Amino acid sequence: MLYAILCYNFEDVVGAWSPAEDAAVMARLGAVEAGLTAAERMGAVARLLPTTAAVTLRKGRDLLVIDGPFAETKEQLLGFYVVDCADLEAAIAVARDLAVANPDRGAYEIRPLAVYRPGSLDGAPRQVGGRKAHVRGAGV
Repeated sequence: MLYAILCYNFEDVVGAWSPAEDAAVMARLGAVEAGLTAAERMGAVARLLPTTAAVTLRKGRDLLVIDGPFAETKEQLLGFYVVDCADLEAAIAVARDLAVANPDRGAYEIRPLAVYRPGSLDGAPRQVGGRKAHVRGAGV
């Protein structure tokens, strides 16, 4: 099963890290990623740019583009991992490893993923990372 591990933290704190502090945290996170890659469990990883670079498209009567992230929270979504885990407990274990590698405050939201393949309306399971995953078609 694929899980998204969403990384939240205080953007102003992370942004204030010195280049050496940032490099040290990235090296520790890289060690966790290397283990997952060696086990063929590593999917996409992204470090998001600051929320000051973000815009949101709000739906309503009209479509409205506004500055900033989509949510008003104290912690911001700073990045994410996609990992292949046997179950939720295994995904939590990965998040714990990431938390140890990045000892600053923050949170990791762990969410199962449904694979989306545009144009597939049959809803048949597909193989993803050696495991079956439900596929949602374009009409869903």
